[in-house]
Amino acid sequence: MRALVVCVLVAAASCWLSGTARALLRLLLPHAPLAARMPEEEAGGGSWSPQGVPYRDLPHIVSADGLHLFCRYWEPEAPPRALVFIAHGAGEHCGMYTDVAHTLVQKGLYVFAHDHVGHGQSEGERMNIKNFQIYIRDALQHIDLIRARHPSLPVFILGHSMGGAISILAACERPQDFVGVVLIGPLIQMNPESATPFKVFLAKVLSHMIPSLTLGAIDPKSVSRDPKQVEAYEADELNYHGGMRVSFGMQLMTAANRIERELPNITWPFYILHGDADKLCDIGGSHLMFNQAKSTDKKLKVYEGAYHALHHDLPETAESVLQEVSSWIVERLPAPSGP
Repeated sequence: MRALVVCVLVAAASCWLSGTARALLRLLLPHAPLAARMPEEEAGGGSWSPQGVPYRDLPHIVSADGLHLFCRYWEPEAPPRALVFIAHGAGEHCGMYTDVAHTLVQKGLYVFAHDHVGHGQSEGERMNIKNFQIYIRDALQHIDLIRARHPSLPVFILGHSMGGAISILAACERPQDFVGVVLIGPLIQMNPESATPFKVFLAKVLSHMIPSLTLGAIDPKSVSRDPKQVEAYEADELNYHGGMRVSFGMQLMTAANRIERELPNITWPFYILHGDADKLCDIGGSHLMFNQAKSTDKKLKVYEGAYHALHHDLPETAESVLQEVSSWIVERLPAPSGP
């Protein structure tokens, strides 16, 4: 199972050809804009979360499709210096970013996030989406909502894995909205060794013929080198532990293709952090983005031997990542105004 979520389909085609349902996996995300006005927060009415909790008792927003998205907010004690939206990866939820958020809050940053549709405590069919752009649309709606409350604050976006793809495409769609983008093990490119033209063609055929076909789930041991983090990932009931649908993989492939087309047009500041032993998102995509983007403020840091979720990897790696991310953001904050 080498790299990329996108390979879900590619591998799917390969599996279909061989007749063997090998456990594969790959997940992560994006694609083009959907016009739609999205309502802000609502009372929750009679709607209940997948865990059986009424949304009136949970922080949430309501999407343009009328679905309740569970939200988390981490606010500093003093007036915030900037806003940071976190986009989580496929199959996980925003509660996985508490350590990241707490580190940023200590720097005076207001951090917020939501569970993507079909994830965690949000509504929607688990790990199934008709258009990747829905993830991007929902992220921009949430950012607009919080920015309206803090109109003078700069905005950053931080994304991991599929959340990296969401972050890239959101910034490409509205580059003027973000002071900087942080990407941790992002989904950017399909693994060229796995995604051959022939396999991609077969994957598309399979997606049309049997879109609900599911493949192997993600191996938690590919997420982190830290056994405790792997155990926590496996025990977390808010994570999705089922197989990836071929149709979902097709959306990820489309998103990766769109990112590759956008790379030469990118001029906004970004910082990519990637482990060179990442089995889920090909590090080649991060090198490609760093080399092709026209940004003058760009940085790529590679962690030798590290796995996919750097912020949940071995303690020394996770600590370094949190320090790097918080310092990079703080360095790009506007200088405080004089007395």
